[in-house]
Amino acid sequence: MMNLVVDLQYFPSVTLYKNLHKFSNIVFDQYEHYQKMSFRSRCQIAGSAGVINLSVPLVKGRDQKTVMKDVRISDRDRWQEQHWKTILSCYSRSPWFEYYREELGDLYQKPVVFLIDWNLACFEWSLKMLPLSVRFTLTETWQKNYDGQEWIDWRGRLLPKNRSLSGVMEDVLPAGRIPEKLESYYQVFAERTGFLPGLSILDLLFCEGKRAVTYLK
Repeated sequence: MMNLVVDLQYFPSVTLYKNLHKFSNIVFDQYEHYQKMSFRSRCQIAGSAGVINLSVPLVKGRDQKTVMKDVRISDRDRWQEQHWKTILSCYSRSPWFEYYREELGDLYQKPVVFLIDWNLACFEWSLKMLPLSVRFTLTETWQKNYDGQEWIDWRGRLLPKNRSLSGVMEDVLPAGRIPEKLESYYQVFAERTGFLPGLSILDLLFCEGKRAVTYLK
């Protein structure tokens, strides 16, 4: 099996989790430079009118080119409180929300300074809730290129603008095989918005609960 190097994201999209089992080791790059318009500081959930972006405010703004491990979160606007209120509004009627509510609420009250620490806490929480056994580490140095015989590089490939992109899976498919579209699952507002693929793992957890692992595998 191949190794995967990828950016560490804020409650990543279902697309990433659906591919984790294809890799023997996951490495999150903490020495890459922050990139705006990415999932590094944003996650996407489902609202009654469509996709809602939850964005983490940063001390130097979104245009900075700071190394990821040094990106600081701004404490303005009480962002954790606002994100939690939005999650409550969108998912309080979902089948499994109450099952996760207490622990997730505690996470959103946890003081945090660095973006990478917040993203890591979110990823670890999601693995625990699913549950999934995944080997992952953080990079120790910056490396521009990885050996294509051993590594798949998805840094900067899973983005909000192409959240439903299944093409990233082409890297780990047998030659000539066409990647399948992401299958649908129950969503709270699907009757209004249609199925919204590639949302945050939170959407899948709240809507499918213990069945989420079956969907991912």
